[in-house]
Amino acid sequence: MVFEFKLPDVGEGIHEAEVLAIKVKEGENVKEYQPMFDVETDKAVVEITAPISGIVEQIKVKVGEMAKVGKVMITFNTGAQAAPAAKTAAAAKPAAESKGSSAAAAPVAAAGKSTETARAAGEGTSGSGNGRGNLAVAEAPALKFVGPVPAAPATRRLAREMGVDIRLINGSGPAGRVLKEDIRAFAEGVTSSVRSSSAAATAQATHRQPPAARTTAPTRDEQGDSHSREPLVISPFEMPDFSKYGPVERVPLRSLRKRIAINMTQSWTHVPHVAHFDQIDITDLESYRAKHEKSVAQKGGKLTLTVLALKAIVSALKKFPQFNSSLDENTSEVIYKRYFNLGVAVATERGLIVPVIKDVDKKSIVELSVELADVAQKTREGKIELDKLQGGTFTITNIGAIGGTGMMPMVNYPEVGIFGMAKSKLQPVVRDGQIVVRNILNVTLSFDHRVADGAEAAYFVRHVSDCLEDPFKLLLEA
Repeated sequence: MVFEFKLPDVGEGIHEAEVLAIKVKEGENVKEYQPMFDVETDKAVVEITAPISGIVEQIKVKVGEMAKVGKVMITFNTGAQAAPAAKTAAAAKPAAESKGSSAAAAPVAAAGKSTETARAAGEGTSGSGNGRGNLAVAEAPALKFVGPVPAAPATRRLAREMGVDIRLINGSGPAGRVLKEDIRAFAEGVTSSVRSSSAAATAQATHRQPPAARTTAPTRDEQGDSHSREPLVISPFEMPDFSKYGPVERVPLRSLRKRIAINMTQSWTHVPHVAHFDQIDITDLESYRAKHEKSVAQKGGKLTLTVLALKAIVSALKKFPQFNSSLDENTSEVIYKRYFNLGVAVATERGLIVPVIKDVDKKSIVELSVELADVAQKTREGKIELDKLQGGTFTITNIGAIGGTGMMPMVNYPEVGIFGMAKSKLQPVVRDGQIVVRNILNVTLSFDHRVADGAEAAYFVRHVSDCLEDPFKLLLEA
């Protein structure tokens, strides 16, 4: 039989992806979990693996094409795998009849039953063909879940790395979607993650369908409205005809670049931006960093100023929680977050991406050095996991490696603040009536003026400054 694989929902708010690479060919015999496509969403590059085993019948997308969620990307012929299951089921039927059992095998397309109802009746005992044989056998000796399980490609990859059969896991996400937490819980032996036999019929019927087939509501594309034509603002400005003055080229704003444009427009529209500027003397901190960077490097990390700033900012967020919050405009409530997940802006060839370092307050400086180095590298290579691009509470951006005396970064909405660091440099300053040369860092705090005031922002930056100017105080606060 022919199985259609549709582009699944690979993350929150993602409804299209650009096909970067096709890793299979028509006529190829593909195994389950074998990589098929690399696609670029507006958040990351995602590897899509085969949900089943079968022969590639037709590839319906091309490299460079923008595919919408729910679009058929590839079709499989699963007849070769389904045949053994059908033979086993057929052989089991006369045996069951000879014993007078009432639980005989029945054709999937039996009268009075829809295809899905009949599929939920049972599985072939051989378990081959991903449960897509034409016969269903009652009294199967063991329940084996086969077929596409609703899970993101990154989750499937984690399951493969941990040696976990994802088909045996009861997903805790929406519509039974398997999450990374479910994989880890299963691997640790938490029995509640295992699918129960009582949910067999429902789970089997549900998991036979590709993820896109279980969408609870029609997408905008199904309603005839293309996402790619969605304007960035409510009332777009009518552009003049530039071609009257010379040659022009129109390039679609797509993937990450479009997401950046939408986010920036959203931030500027919703947030009354205010910026507080200051200077921090990091002379002693730089000596401390240079002294210990080799030992951190031996542990796989990179002791950068950003890593040290993460700790200083967490300390400030604990003291001034209004900067670790979000304003709910619908309920007129401020949502204070009691966790500290800091986003770190990373410049890539595709645009600016903000991976999130989770639970910064619970990690040592060495642990943060190792994690940030790993996350930054994966982000630049386009291999960062989607779950590491979500859940941020505050953002740091550092342009020091590029240059510049300062900047006014835009708040990463719906966060309340973003801390920007420019390039530090040696400057003459007055200390105790004497002119001395010190390493000075220019910093900026951009924030939502609806949630915090200028004085609070000044105190916040002053606290960060105190931590960075005195390494021992940073150690105490960390």
